[in-house]
Amino acid sequence: MKRRHLLGGMLGGAAVAAGPGIAWAGGPPLNLLVAGPDGGQTSRWANACALALSPGLQGTPAIMPQPVGGLDGVSGANQLDALIIPDGKTAAILPGAALIAYLTGDSRVHFDPTRWVPLLAGVNSGVLMLRGTTKPDIATLRAGPPLRLAADQPQSRDLAGMLGLARLGIATAPMFGLRDTDSKTRAFIDGEVDAVFLCGEGVPEDVAPLTAAGAVPLFSIGALGANGVIGPDGLFPGLADARSLGPAITPELDAAYQAAAAAAQLDFLLVLPKLADPAAVANWTQAAAQAAASPALVAAASASAISLQPAAALAGALATLAISPAVQNSMLAYLAKNCGWQPS
Repeated sequence: MKRRHLLGGMLGGAAVAAGPGIAWAGGPPLNLLVAGPDGGQTSRWANACALALSPGLQGTPAIMPQPVGGLDGVSGANQLDALIIPDGKTAAILPGAALIAYLTGDSRVHFDPTRWVPLLAGVNSGVLMLRGTTKPDIATLRAGPPLRLAADQPQSRDLAGMLGLARLGIATAPMFGLRDTDSKTRAFIDGEVDAVFLCGEGVPEDVAPLTAAGAVPLFSIGALGANGVIGPDGLFPGLADARSLGPAITPELDAAYQAAAAAAQLDFLLVLPKLADPAAVANWTQAAAQAAASPALVAAASASAISLQPAAALAGALATLAISPAVQNSMLAYLAKNCGWQPS
């Protein structure tokens, strides 16, 4: 069974199995704001997290997921900052895509993720694949023609792949509009592109058809560890991360890459609103740690090739997003020059 179908079955099965069996203690229910539509990927994680969190919270309350907005999570993130009272009765789960919109200056963004209270993160892999039988060295790539890179749009996880190459001084010629892994892989097999950045759930599974079509990995974006520090990706042992391949051509592009990589790594993030009640923070944090060890959530994460990381790790990732105006301007200037793109 394909991993994507397996995940849906596991999460759905967990809800059916756990729902009737949970003995709610009768305490007032809590809310889980879901930044995404009902039935979407973030919504499915929300349902699984709600079941896993409840036993660790005082009174074993029912946790009611409340889907809001579109797939990129921006509307839900805005609601988290604007409308949610920080009394500990509402947590939120969001996709990493909302953080990309924040970094790139999307005019719809009216939230600040660096002020959210971290609870739990689902962390995925990201790998840049190139056409070739052996991995070329950086000097050869710099001297060669721009890499034809399959991409969705600049304001997507592909930003981390583009900036990973940009910080090394490697020119790219992105082919935009390839919105999912299947379309990117087809473009590679058909010879329309020479590089693909894979990022999200199930990356090890998605690497296989590209490898069969003559691709080799150049770098990963690393993995967010429990201490909040980016380290090697355990799913790709021996593969260098982008920063270890050489110094950045400018400090600003390096900082922009680190922020984009942190956002791209976050499959989902579970948080409380800024200024949340300290007692509630302690209660939710303990419940999140317990949830991360629950068999159903661990199994779903394993099936999706993601790791569950605690509050400290998520705090480190959110801190990386606090880039200076100079760094953001450098990133936007690069996107305008190389992609003809500006934030809307």
